[in-house]
Amino acid sequence: MSFVRPEAQAALWRWRETLVGIGLMGFALLWAANSFGPLRIMALVGAALAIMLMFVGFQRARFRSAAGGQGVVQVDEQQITYFGPLSGGTLALADIGALSLNRQSTPYYWQLVPLQGTPLLVPVDAAGGDALFDVFSNLPGLKTEKMLHALNHGADGQIVIWRRADVQARAAQLH
Repeated sequence: MSFVRPEAQAALWRWRETLVGIGLMGFALLWAANSFGPLRIMALVGAALAIMLMFVGFQRARFRSAAGGQGVVQVDEQQITYFGPLSGGTLALADIGALSLNRQSTPYYWQLVPLQGTPLLVPVDAAGGDALFDVFSNLPGLKTEKMLHALNHGADGQIVIWRRADVQARAAQLH
């Protein structure tokens, strides 16, 4: 039996890293105010780490969407697997040539375009989809803020978030 409403529990879980960072920041500042010398320096380092945790937690919370969508996402050793009711597939991080967000349908979906083969389409609200944040963050040159803005405030349509450098060069030669 839970004393917290499910909606509030979901909101707290979505912002968990940020909330932990706020708690650590409060503890570190209290520690810094009541200590001196090396202990104060350690407390200030702890406060700096708490700020970094709050920043990363804020980005992750903006990436997460309501769960309960179609399918399941698994990320294992730099390999993305999507099990969906109508489609699915596996794609290694090294084989991704482009990443797009399609905001034309409901729910929105990520389109992971491999260097060769068929794109992998993953709904943003698929179970386990929040693990894609770490995968996408490892794409060289990806602008996290651009991705988060497209996810939360982008225009309807297909938005190209990232392309590999060699794919980008080939696309520029075509135009």
